[in-house]
Amino acid sequence: MKLSTSFTLLAAVIPFALAQSPEWGQCGGIGWTGATTCVAGTVCTVQNAYYSQCLPGSASSAPATTPSSPSGPTSTAPPAPSGTGLNALAKAAGKLYFGTATDNGELSDTAYTAILDNNKEFGQITPANSMKWDATEPTRGTFTFSGGDQIANLAKTNGQLLRGHNCVWYNQLPSWVSNGQFTTADLTTVIQNHCSTLVSHYKGQVYSWDVVNEPFNDDGTWRQDVFYNTLGTSYVSIALKAARAADPNAKLYINDYNIEQSGAKATAMLNLVKQLIADGVPIDGVGFQCHFIVGEVPGTFQTVLEQFTALGLEVAITELDIRTTTPASQSALAQQQKDYQTVVQACMNVEKCVGVTVWDFTDKYSWVPSTFSGQGAACPWDQNLVKKPAYNGIVAALTS
Repeated sequence: MKLSTSFTLLAAVIPFALAQSPEWGQCGGIGWTGATTCVAGTVCTVQNAYYSQCLPGSASSAPATTPSSPSGPTSTAPPAPSGTGLNALAKAAGKLYFGTATDNGELSDTAYTAILDNNKEFGQITPANSMKWDATEPTRGTFTFSGGDQIANLAKTNGQLLRGHNCVWYNQLPSWVSNGQFTTADLTTVIQNHCSTLVSHYKGQVYSWDVVNEPFNDDGTWRQDVFYNTLGTSYVSIALKAARAADPNAKLYINDYNIEQSGAKATAMLNLVKQLIADGVPIDGVGFQCHFIVGEVPGTFQTVLEQFTALGLEVAITELDIRTTTPASQSALAQQQKDYQTVVQACMNVEKCVGVTVWDFTDKYSWVPSTFSGQGAACPWDQNLVKKPAYNGIVAALTS
């Protein structure tokens, strides 16, 4: 009799427990179909109409659920954030976040982290390198998460969203992958195991994953790498399905550059996601890296964004920087201010563009000079962590 009673109570408790979002997990918003209650010690807090999050706090201080509607915004908008900062302005304008990439070696720079840790400035961070394949599975079946964990824990401490970057990419692969002589069955298992283990490790901590990164050449053809050469285009769906199974609540993205303008590469990406949707493969968003050159921001960017959101996907600017010849002239910095405003404004004009991430916020840690000879000065803060005119361009777009 007692055993039967215990099972009855357990059966009653399990659905309730399963229906709770973890700390920092999503718990509401337009289109959200997951859990709307939070684990003990956290409160479901409205960030904007599209996103509510389980934040640490007393359950008695706020309701545990957040109303959401698939047909329109919530009835009461959250109060505008106090103070200034790019993320505060972005959220006040209805976006989910304004964020930045960072890397582990930079986190010992206290002047840098004083800015990075300010969640009024940055409400989201992306690990630039420490979640990539060479960092997380250097030898087959042996996973290391220390670098990724450091940044994930920083995001949690700061109350910032985390974008996972990335699961499958042709670059920064350990040699056992890039030089592997795989059968189709073996490489399928390798991709499934890597994506599943990586995404599972950060389950409940990551808002979105760049599951597949840079699958196309600039002419719209498929990039020739170990994945495509062995599996053809199917590697994309293999990775996406593994990621969805590992964390059903994480948004799954394909991320690429030079898809911001109308042309062969943007068309190839559009056709890919249309096919994935038709085939029932999980795909939630497309990331536009936006590594631009001063004075050369594409005029069709907003139109391209809208082509993807018309399919029901969300989009995001994921790696924004705008480089120029160094040392940067005053006229170049003035044009860069206009260019940053133009790019961010395109996102502001598209409802399902959820946020903007700069590819680190300071020229001190930009990847550009080491990659493009004679180029740099690409970020909104300069080498000395001083805001450049570009910062004002971003503010202008966020407040327009």
